[in-house]
Amino acid sequence: MKAAREEIYSNQPKSFNQSLKIGEVAELSGIGIEALRFYERSGLIGTPARAVNGYRMYHPGVINRLEFIKKAQVLGFSLDEIRTIIKESKSGESPCEEVREIVRARLKEMSEQMRRMRLYHRELSAALAVWDGQGTAEGDICGFIENSMLEAEPADVARALTGKSNRKKK
Repeated sequence: MKAAREEIYSNQPKSFNQSLKIGEVAELSGIGIEALRFYERSGLIGTPARAVNGYRMYHPGVINRLEFIKKAQVLGFSLDEIRTIIKESKSGESPCEEVREIVRARLKEMSEQMRRMRLYHRELSAALAVWDGQGTAEGDICGFIENSMLEAEPADVARALTGKSNRKKK
């Protein structure tokens, strides 16, 4: 991203207005135009100035903010959590303690999800071993599924497989 940003400005005279149109921000950041508009409405990035033609004109610093948002998302932070972190930082507070607490909670959730997944894996492997020995099973649709005694709840398994949890967003 930084190389692309430098490329845009390297061939421009010193008086070049360094504001970026939304399409340029999207290209430089790799974030779609609709997502940028959503981030603006959500308060993740500031409201850009408007040109006389109504185009959004972003300060080049928005690229750094978008890089931060993307890195935070990779680390597993929700947009609400990222917004809170940005807000704390803008108010002059260090959000680092809250970041550590969020990561601690996330690691605890992941450990629980992994525990449930290991249990489900063992149960599913055992069921498959039994099914392999049976060949087929009578049932309305498939006796294997209908007669299954797996303990994991489908919602728990789905959450563990997708990484989604029931944790409340702040």
